[in-house]
Amino acid sequence: MTAKIAPDPYREEEIESRWEAAPAVATIIGFQVVLASVSLIEHWTLWTLPWWVWLISIPPELALLIPLAWSRPRHRLEQLGLRRMVALALLGVISLTNALLLVALIGSLVEGKETSGAQLLLKAVTVWGTNVIAFGLWYWGLDRGGPVKRFEPDSPSPDFQFPQMENPQLVEPGWYPELVDYIYVSFTNSIAFSPTDAMPLTRRAKLLMLFESAISAITILLVAARAVNIFK
Repeated sequence: MTAKIAPDPYREEEIESRWEAAPAVATIIGFQVVLASVSLIEHWTLWTLPWWVWLISIPPELALLIPLAWSRPRHRLEQLGLRRMVALALLGVISLTNALLLVALIGSLVEGKETSGAQLLLKAVTVWGTNVIAFGLWYWGLDRGGPVKRFEPDSPSPDFQFPQMENPQLVEPGWYPELVDYIYVSFTNSIAFSPTDAMPLTRRAKLLMLFESAISAITILLVAARAVNIFK
């Protein structure tokens, strides 16, 4: 009987980075470019800020996209032992920038400067969509030490308890969570404001889900509700 060959952690992580994480970051950039372009054409502003404010997080997003999508910079960072730290630092910048954009959007809303329902909805969708994808990447990068360590036999304790981990008989042998699973967790947490699929086990996982739910609640309950009233 042929022994089953264990997966190469770096090869598996490279596949996830290139074909799942990189497109997710590209989607965030797409949201922001579309909104900035429409804001330029329609002369939209955000509070007292010009249209290009939606582009300020693109440099760190591109910096994150490069090591995700291309092998050479990724391998170079791995050799230096900096890849995970750089990726998490850039994610922090992206999340902080998105939070500041939400603060500006709330300020514009409070001062009564948002009078177009379509404009407000597009801004809210951009902030909310960026929030979902960014936190999905946070979960993917932090759970059990990241996508590489999750494949190792002595991987750290899990930050999230997935249903497949509680019921291994329902999935194929060797199942492990991929980025899509974390994006789903992020999406449902942003909609329900609480865990629905995977349960957070560590304090850092709980704090991340708390921050995501708070940002999502403000975006949906305040911004989207105002947009509906404008449409009426």
